[in-house]
Amino acid sequence: MLETIRKNLAGEPREDAVPSGLTPAAVLLPLLFKEETLHILFTKRTQMVKAHKGQVSFPGGVRDPGDESLLVTALREAEEEIGLNSEDAEILGALDPISTVTTGFLVYTFVGLIPYPYSFRPNGREVAEILIVPFHFLMNDVHWRRRSYRANDQPFEAYFISYGNHLIWGATARILKDFFERNGIVMNIRSAMDS
Repeated sequence: MLETIRKNLAGEPREDAVPSGLTPAAVLLPLLFKEETLHILFTKRTQMVKAHKGQVSFPGGVRDPGDESLLVTALREAEEEIGLNSEDAEILGALDPISTVTTGFLVYTFVGLIPYPYSFRPNGREVAEILIVPFHFLMNDVHWRRRSYRANDQPFEAYFISYGNHLIWGATARILKDFFERNGIVMNIRSAMDS
């Protein structure tokens, strides 16, 4: 599976000019092997962060002026948030950027393989919890729902995945959906109205 991911996500995304009104940001989508099966790591944000309070997300944040690239941003933020040393992440590739609907971020996603077990050091101001979710659970579209919304007078689809008592949604779910589809996993997501 890793070779497929590496092939399908080869190369960094072009860092074109950011459209007016959007702030460049980057996240790391961390893959790891736990008990010999592939998992994805998420963080649950605290109520103390500026944006997306309490949401499940990938480690990441806004590009600092000193960041040489958005990849540097993703790795720096992962180190700040969960204590992941940048040299411990093997970058497999990148996804196309997506914009957040209400908060105005243009988010670049870098997919990396990280070691596990690992001595994570969550930043208590930003990270309430680290979640490690089985890949096979997330790629199974039976766990997904979608709902149509309007924001800023524009229609859009929101996606939701329930995992235990956690809800993965918003930009994180859109990134995850894009990641699976880029790797040939077709998501047939039912409307929330159908359940």
